[in-house]
Amino acid sequence: MTTRETSEVLVELRRVGKRFGATQALDDVSLEIRSGEVHAIVGENGAGKSTLGKVVAGLYSVDQGDVVIDGTPVERWNPELAQRRGVAMIAQELALVPDLTVAENVYLGAEKNVLGVLSRGVNDRFTALDAEIGFNLDAGAKVRNLRIADQQKVEILRSLARQARVIVMDEPTSSLTAHEMTQLEDLMRQLADRGCSVIYVSHFLDSVLRVSDNITVMRDGRRIETVSSGSVTKHGLVTSMLGREMDQAYPDRAAAPLSDSSPALSVANLKTDTGVRDMSFTVHPGEIVGLLGLVGSGRTECLRAVFGLDGIVSGTVEFEGRDWAGRGPKDSIAAGLVFVSEDRHKDGLVLERSVRENIALSSLRERSTAGFVSIKQEKSIALGQAQSLEMRPLDIELPVGWFSGGNQQKALLAKALAARPKLIILDEPTRGVDVGAKRTIYELITRLAEEGIAVLLISSEHEEIVELAHRAYLVSDGRTFDHIIPAETTVEDVLFRLFHVSPEEESAA
Repeated sequence: MTTRETSEVLVELRRVGKRFGATQALDDVSLEIRSGEVHAIVGENGAGKSTLGKVVAGLYSVDQGDVVIDGTPVERWNPELAQRRGVAMIAQELALVPDLTVAENVYLGAEKNVLGVLSRGVNDRFTALDAEIGFNLDAGAKVRNLRIADQQKVEILRSLARQARVIVMDEPTSSLTAHEMTQLEDLMRQLADRGCSVIYVSHFLDSVLRVSDNITVMRDGRRIETVSSGSVTKHGLVTSMLGREMDQAYPDRAAAPLSDSSPALSVANLKTDTGVRDMSFTVHPGEIVGLLGLVGSGRTECLRAVFGLDGIVSGTVEFEGRDWAGRGPKDSIAAGLVFVSEDRHKDGLVLERSVRENIALSSLRERSTAGFVSIKQEKSIALGQAQSLEMRPLDIELPVGWFSGGNQQKALLAKALAARPKLIILDEPTRGVDVGAKRTIYELITRLAEEGIAVLLISSEHEEIVELAHRAYLVSDGRTFDHIIPAETTVEDVLFRLFHVSPEEESAA
């Protein structure tokens, strides 16, 4: 790891401020980024960490203070100028052209030409660059066919093809498996060893502590402290981020529902054309039921079919005693069966519209008379939900796309709650969310169950289901193959079962 005092300062922020309307996103922030270091930026959602990264990359101009590159303040700053000065950004939502090849994406906008006619040889240039870095990507592969981890490598190669010396990575691990996350951490260290600076914006504190040299903690738009990774613990980072000691991560488990109640949802021998082969489970009112499985096990595909987004080949689905197979999302929402997707941008929110409009979208029929929507009722519903979920800033007229990822997730949950659900399906509800917002969402899930609402929960963080659920079903290869009582098991036991490791093999290990 690099020594800060002996390396060159590539980027410096001097008392930088940035405002969006009435919201002070950055407030008097000063920071140095040196060559050859991985510098992590952490904080709660809405703390200003992504805004800081976008200021460095030229996506946002500053309202006050200076951005200094190689010791010289820049008078104006935008992505094109940042690129010329060796600063690039890899956003959480990757900016690639799906139908172009890997090589074409890497050199898009930087193609060689003669009198305006593009010259050939992009693949040769790419092969030389890829060999230098060692990614071993196929130059001719279409980007749409790559895994997320490989798409990120394409973004990184594109930055290096433009001689980037500073690379801002904004939540790059939010959609990666544990193995892919390890690969990305190795890559960040490799880039730092080459003399690049990597600004790593993340809420995954374990990853931050493993890979970074220095860590800057943000809170309410201000830089709280910058520390070396070897001098701080995860607990210390959380305390610094929140400005207080963190309570236990999970609330007390909700009281179990009555055992003789009829199921709110009953699924038997479900098969779909999206990979679900044979899944069976029940959920009762007031019960939190988890589906535990690895990525690709069929968890999400099953629940999409239950909600009506995907077709059912065979099997039965009953909601409140009624045959529900073949019903569509409109019918489900009207009946009180709501689905919170893992992809809030694609399936959940209209980013250009206000928080108010997004939250109230699921209950338009209740607030409409002769085709006219009651704005007064819309404001009341949206504000109540936003306050309950502690959205920051509490301005429901701002476009939801202006908010941090965690606050967007809260808006998505608020939209689902505005539909007054009887059963709520939550697919990765805490993905891309910091520790403080996670606690708020855990408390919400517990409260919903205590109010008699049935909760069906998917999470790749298996600990969430073990700590919150009353029952859980194990899913593999499109099938439910076992069930557990989470209060009586551990995450380790869950993983052994999901990987089909027998007790004898476990003991031998």
